[in-house]
Amino acid sequence: MRIHIATDHAGLEFSTQLQHHLAAQGHQVIDHGPIEYDALDDYPAFCIRAAQAVVRDQAAGLESLGVVFGGSGNGEQIAANKVAGIRAALVWSIATAELAREHNDANVIAIGARQHTFDEASAFIDRFIATPFSREERHERRIAQIAAFERDGSLAPDPRATGAGTGAARADVLADETSSFDPEAG
Repeated sequence: MRIHIATDHAGLEFSTQLQHHLAAQGHQVIDHGPIEYDALDDYPAFCIRAAQAVVRDQAAGLESLGVVFGGSGNGEQIAANKVAGIRAALVWSIATAELAREHNDANVIAIGARQHTFDEASAFIDRFIATPFSREERHERRIAQIAAFERDGSLAPDPRATGAGTGAARADVLADETSSFDPEAG
């Protein structure tokens, strides 16, 4: 698999270790990050270039994913998600790495290099790469809704705006106290 990676100064040492780790597993690694340490460099262009490369590869039918990281991973995720066709997930555990791929078909993983040891972060990345998308209808439907909004701004109808349910609903009204929440419904 081709893996596009990017970081800023906060993850430069991590990036070098990661490139060797991924290459040893047989992946083709393409680095879009800085070539030398600069404490004042900026992550957006690095992460956006890596994300663009993932989109290009996937459009060409190549198996490709991205890994972006910095101090927290937050800004890097935001930058990558500005590229049409990217679903970048901030990952901080094995479970979030699996769910990002399995439920969201995420094609970029974002990690805080200052938040985890190299062994933890590389385990997240390895699991992310190894986990396939489930292809369950509910997940495909949700991803299609995100893609539709990205493409033309379309959204599913707002049930609060249509007056569905018991009477005309308003967006500024709290949920009924008898409403239930099922975290497993998913």
